[in-house]
Amino acid sequence: MNPAPGKRNLITDILGIQVGHAEDCEIGTGVTIITGDKPFSTAVDVRGGGPGTRETDMLSLENSIGRADAIVLSGGSAFGLDACSEVQDLLRNDNKGYKVGKALIPLVPGAVIFDLNLKDKPHVNISGEHSPWRKLANKAYKSASTDFYLGSFGAGCGATTATLKGGQGSASWSQTFSNGEEYTVGAIVINN
Repeated sequence: MNPAPGKRNLITDILGIQVGHAEDCEIGTGVTIITGDKPFSTAVDVRGGGPGTRETDMLSLENSIGRADAIVLSGGSAFGLDACSEVQDLLRNDNKGYKVGKALIPLVPGAVIFDLNLKDKPHVNISGEHSPWRKLANKAYKSASTDFYLGSFGAGCGATTATLKGGQGSASWSQTFSNGEEYTVGAIVINN
């Protein structure tokens, strides 16, 4: 069989992968979470002059862990990294993570985009326990499923590219080999 896009051409064409997202359109920001029934293999490509990331080095091929329990993509620049901590707490509550002795450590790499247009909203608390990104991460994690929206949703809510609107996109690619084995690769991107 020739390679072709997956059934829905989404990252969730990979069996066991789920995506959740939540956005706050008043603030113009959001969070997207990729998670699964079990830990999954991942890779990352970080670009840009000022990347904001957490734990993406563990996704490098030369590192020993080679897995993630969830991935967080968020608006909010460096403040949005709060979303990773919220997801880590939620995974631990669900007894998911990397076991080291008696410790359970959910592995949650994340990346953020700059979408801080908060100057007209001085009432927004952008950090700490009540940051909008922790709240959005909680909602996104709890809504994770195989169905999700593309465009101005999740971390793509406030995404812009110069004067153009950015957003959230996804694709998948499946191929069945002559021995009958089928492989599906999926991707999700926040274009800012």
